[in-house]
Amino acid sequence: MTKDYIHLKHLESRSYELLAERGVSIEEIAEIVYDLQSSYVDTLTMQDCIDNLHAVMQKREVQNAIITGIELDIAAEKGLLSPLLCDLLMRDEGLYGIDEILTLSIVNVYGSIGLTNFGYLDKLKPGIIGKLNDEKDQRCNTFIDDIVGALAAAAASRIAHAQPQTDEISVPPKKPSHL
Repeated sequence: MTKDYIHLKHLESRSYELLAERGVSIEEIAEIVYDLQSSYVDTLTMQDCIDNLHAVMQKREVQNAIITGIELDIAAEKGLLSPLLCDLLMRDEGLYGIDEILTLSIVNVYGSIGLTNFGYLDKLKPGIIGKLNDEKDQRCNTFIDDIVGALAAAAASRIAHAQPQTDEISVPPKKPSHL
């Protein structure tokens, strides 16, 4: 018996498709990335932000989170989950928290700065994140608003990690151990 495998490019394509189907463009996410990093990187361009988002989107862990989260939003809208879970997701129940946990798999790829960026975005809900959050009366956006925030946080963190270290660190000279 031959096994069929899902090709990584198929997951990546599906991730982009699902974002677009839910009304989210890479450019809208890039605007958030730019706002997060432009005061730290003088030469930052929107194209840099878009390029970093594309790099984030190439990670399989990121693709899995996007597909899982958005398909759960869609399934809740269609009533394909249990009534209890559909209710929690359709209301974006405040203590549900699984939406944030799922998206941590995106931000954790880029370390603690990814986590702090995500927390900041989750609280403020700028740009498309706020738009998605405000649409929750019309459709289920429980996962996608956090996914978008996590993508922006991860791309911003990737940009931050790529910057040369400019911090001056004063370290006293090490004393020889034999003294």
